[in-house]
Amino acid sequence: MNPEGPLLVPVHYDLASTLCYVAHRTLPRLAEPLANIGIELDWTPLDLAALLGWRRGDAVTGRRRDNALAVAEEFGIRVRMPSHWIDSRRAMALGLTLQDPHARTSWRERVFSAVFEEGRPVERDEELGPLAAELGLSLDREAIEAALEELARRTEDARDAEVTGVPTFQLGAWPLGGIQSDETMLAILARWAARQRPHA
Repeated sequence: MNPEGPLLVPVHYDLASTLCYVAHRTLPRLAEPLANIGIELDWTPLDLAALLGWRRGDAVTGRRRDNALAVAEEFGIRVRMPSHWIDSRRAMALGLTLQDPHARTSWRERVFSAVFEEGRPVERDEELGPLAAELGLSLDREAIEAALEELARRTEDARDAEVTGVPTFQLGAWPLGGIQSDETMLAILARWAARQRPHA
C-alpha cells in the first residue's frame, strides 16, 4: 500500500442498472489486488435516466436487454432483470444520506439483491422502508429530499466529465465505461495508478 494513501477511483453507478449489478458482484474479486496497487473504488450514484434522457418505467426490451443479459451470462452472474427501467432515485438518495461508508455498502448490496435477485420493487418509500429496517436504517424523508438534489448535482457533474453510461470508472479526466474481464480491468487500473505515482 502506498504510504500516501489509496488512490480513489469513483465508480459511477445506478441501482437500476443490470450492468452495475454485475459489476457489484464481480469487482469484489479484485479487492485484494487493487489494495496491493493502492487503489480504492468509490461507488458514486448517478441518475442514468436523467443523464441519457430515458423515460422511467419504459420497458427494457430488444438489444438493450439482450446485451445486459449476455454480459451477466459472460461473467457467470445470475440475474432477474426487471422488465422496465425502475426509478431508483429514492433508493440512491437514501444511500447518500448515510455517512458511514460501510452502511452505504450494505445499503447498495441490499437494494441490488432486492431488485436483481428477489425481483422486489424499490421505487417507493413504502417499498424501501422494510429494506432499510432490515439494516437498522430509517427513512428520513427530509434528508432524502436533500439527497435527491445532491444526486441531480452528481449526475450533472458526471455529464460534464463526459460520462455516457454506467458503470463508469473515473480515472482522473478519463471516464472508462463498461465492464472488463478481471485481468483487463486490473491491468488498466494498475497502469493508471503507476502514472499517478511516477516516483513511487
